[in-house]
Parts: sequence; C-alpha cells; structure tokens
Amino acid sequence: MQQYETAERAIEDLDVLYEFYKEGEGTEEEVDRRHEEALKVLDELEFKSTLNKQEDELGAILEINSGAGGTEANDWTEMLMRMYVMWAERKGFKISELNRSDGDVAGVKSVSLEIEGDFAYGLLKGENGVHRLVRVSPFNAQGKRMTSFSSVFVHPMVDDRIEVEVNPADLEWDTFRASGAGGQHVNKTESAVRVRHLPTGLVAECQQERSQHMNREKAMQMLKSRLYEEEIKKQLAEKDKVEASKMKNEWGSQIRSYVLDDRRVKDHRTGHQTSQTDAVLDGDLDDFLQAYLMNASVEEG
Repeated sequence: MQQYETAERAIEDLDVLYEFYKEGEGTEEEVDRRHEEALKVLDELEFKSTLNKQEDELGAILEINSGAGGTEANDWTEMLMRMYVMWAERKGFKISELNRSDGDVAGVKSVSLEIEGDFAYGLLKGENGVHRLVRVSPFNAQGKRMTSFSSVFVHPMVDDRIEVEVNPADLEWDTFRASGAGGQHVNKTESAVRVRHLPTGLVAECQQERSQHMNREKAMQMLKSRLYEEEIKKQLAEKDKVEASKMKNEWGSQIRSYVLDDRRVKDHRTGHQTSQTDAVLDGDLDDFLQAYLMNASVEEG
C-alpha cells in the first residue's frame, strides 16, 4: 500500500511541477528530473508486483556446487558465493554460512548460505540453474582460456508463517565433525548434523553452530524448506503440466554466462547483458534479477 501511495504522490508532484513550468515558474531541467524520478518509482512498483506468491516474501537458502573442472570450478564457486554475499549486503540482508566444503587447493566445492530479509527468496528464485564462467585461467601455466560451471539452487526458507508437517519416524539423523573454518573446538566435537527425509530422500546438513542442538534445529528448518518447495512444484505440476515441464528444464539448464576476457555477462533466458563484469561479480545483480522476474511475469500472464 505504501508503494502505491509513493507512486501516486510522485505522479501528482510531477503534474504540479509541469503546471508551474507552463506558467513560467519552473525549468525544463526540473520537470525532466522529476519525470525520471516518477518513472523509477513506477518501474519499482511494477517490479515488486511480480513478487506475488506466498513464498516470495520469505528468506532464502542459496546452495552453490562446483561442476567438473577441479580447482578452476572451485574458484568459480567461491567467486559466485562472494557475488551473492555482496548483493545481499547491499540489500541490508543478514547472511549466515550453513554448510561449506572447501576445495583441496583453492576455492569452494560447495556452500549453503542462509539469506534473511524481506523477499530474499522472491528476488533470488530466478538464479536456479548452471552459471558458466569463461576466462584466462590464473591456475593454468600456459594462460589458457578455460570454461567452468557451477550450479546454483535457491530454496525458500520457511518460518512460522508456513506450517510443514514432518513425521519424526520418517527422519534419519547423523552427526559428524564440522569441516572448514570454525577453529579447534568445531573439529574436536561432532557438532555438525545431517538429516535425511526417508520418503523423499531429501537431505539437509548444518554445521553453522557450535551446539549440536542448534544445528539440529537449523537442519530441520532447511529440510522443511525443501519439503515446502517440493510441494510448490507438485502444485505447479497439477495446475499446469506444460508450464511445470518448462520450469523443470530451466531448473537445471545453463542460465547465464560470465565471459571475462570479452567483458560480457549475458542471461540466456532474457537476453539481458552487460559489459560491467566487475560490477556484476561485486554484487550488482538487480538488473538481471528484475529482467528475469519481469519476463517470467509476462509469460505467466
């Protein structure tokens, strides 16, 4: 409601200023500036209107996994993690590292991040898929151009607004020693936990906290998030099987290429691209996220 009022006010202010201008009491520059401001408010309102699903307003679990390519792919996974962390920090969101497996030489094999903030899932849900990096590799002595792949999965992080029933008898729990950063204490105790949902085979791991009890709570929340997401997919399939199959294809497909030596980042679904590769890798993702959501909204309509 507040956004509608802001948009209405911006248009009214523009109308008043234009009337003043016609009477010789304002400048063309002032009218142009206010017009640009009003357009931005309307664009933002249209963009936010695409986030209209119940789960859109939730936080997100972001998982990044290295594809084939060893150290090169692990380095790319760490670059992607940094990109999303910097994006989330710009938004004022809270970021927690839930689980991480470091590469043998450099980079990260896999990482799970929790991003807490209004509409974090809605904004990030289009990032599902394979992200492709092309660059002159710093790990190749001949300076060859290398291609690396990492897959990104985004899940809504359920909270007390959404109830997900889980039968305790359907769960299988494991404990293990945490790996990666965390100091000596983490490695001495089996504080990390893994839970498997036997009917679906879904697995959640957490080694964020030093307390096994707290890790169990977070792993359970992660599992419920995935079960909730599976239910969303099931409902989509029942509602429209054609659209659901398109969504599944996109889920595991290559969605975006980052070609650093040609200074180009291109989204293959929307056609949106930029030459500002450094800015994108520093978290400037909003144009890509908006292009995807607006495009998806048009297709649904």
